[in-house]
Amino acid sequence: MSETTKAPLDLELARLGKCVEDLASTVEQLQEENRALRLRHGSLASERSLLLHKNEQVRTRIEGIIGRLKTMEHGA
Repeated sequence: MSETTKAPLDLELARLGKCVEDLASTVEQLQEENRALRLRHGSLASERSLLLHKNEQVRTRIEGIIGRLKTMEHGA
């Protein structure tokens, strides 16, 4: 291979190598972001479950209070 064809090939290989490095860096960044999002999703799902449970407890208490008020109203 002559020197005139070797230089453009070296430049192209260097350019492709840089592209591969950039892609690898992007993949690593996306994997970390994905991991963080999965953790956040799990945390939010747990929080949602807890809030639904608390909401049900409050609903039950309010229904009980309303029931007692109706009983008091009919008894008076």
